[in-house]
Amino acid sequence: MMLTLPAPAKINLFLHITGQRDNGYHELQTVFALLDYGDRLHFKPAGTLTLSCDQADVPRDDSNLVLRAAALLQQHTGCRRGAAIRLEKRLPMGGGVGGGSSDAATALLGLDALWDLNLPIPTLAQLGLELGADVPVFVHGHSAWAEGVGEHLTPVSLPDAHFLVIHPGIHVSTARIFGDRQLTRDTPISKLPASLEAVLTDSFHNDCEAVATRHFPVIGELLDWLRQYAGNARMTGTGACCFARLTGAQQGQQLLQQLPQHWTGFVARSRNTSPLHEALAKFRATKNSG
Repeated sequence: MMLTLPAPAKINLFLHITGQRDNGYHELQTVFALLDYGDRLHFKPAGTLTLSCDQADVPRDDSNLVLRAAALLQQHTGCRRGAAIRLEKRLPMGGGVGGGSSDAATALLGLDALWDLNLPIPTLAQLGLELGADVPVFVHGHSAWAEGVGEHLTPVSLPDAHFLVIHPGIHVSTARIFGDRQLTRDTPISKLPASLEAVLTDSFHNDCEAVATRHFPVIGELLDWLRQYAGNARMTGTGACCFARLTGAQQGQQLLQQLPQHWTGFVARSRNTSPLHEALAKFRATKNSG
């Protein structure tokens, strides 16, 4: 039995840092928008846990969140079944689009289904939080308003939109951005806006942008380039990817043809419900009918 599942990207439509806890973690507010573009994982029953990947620079040891998610699930349930996992990597590492976190969430949900564990989504989300603050939103599988360190999620319905997401070819360390003393950590707390169009206005922003562009000037160059075509251009997460909302997919494809050398990008549509959950529902329906 082979199970193939998507690991969708996310973008942070804004990112406010509102404080810092005694343990060093940052309090934040953000809106996660899930996209219909991302990595893909293939699962096959096996006697042990193994991971392969089509990208040579992706680690295949315990530092990879996919294997860490699998081991955590085994530890929590006592399950000793294995799986041969193959990762198709399309999302850039250190890009701020949640590639590693989404892969981990897909591993948790995929192996839960493959191994017939049937854990509740809140339990899987709690396990995911042990792997990273962004993992729960991918486990829950819905666009969301997030607070705390990103684990307090309120589902929201976002307007249907196309986005151009561009990666400038660098890896940004989240720890480096959050560790910068000049990072703004006292942005006033906002209320969930009545219209989610508001989060793409000047009233909302990404507090990490100024620090990231100082450490990595190419991010500033990318934002300047994007803003020639879309005034709402913004960095996602701690970088390095930046995005802009488009008038439609065709505009995005035209802009991709104009990308400066060494930059890569993709056009994606926002999804209120994750394609991961849709694929899992189809798998379970097929499995039950068989």
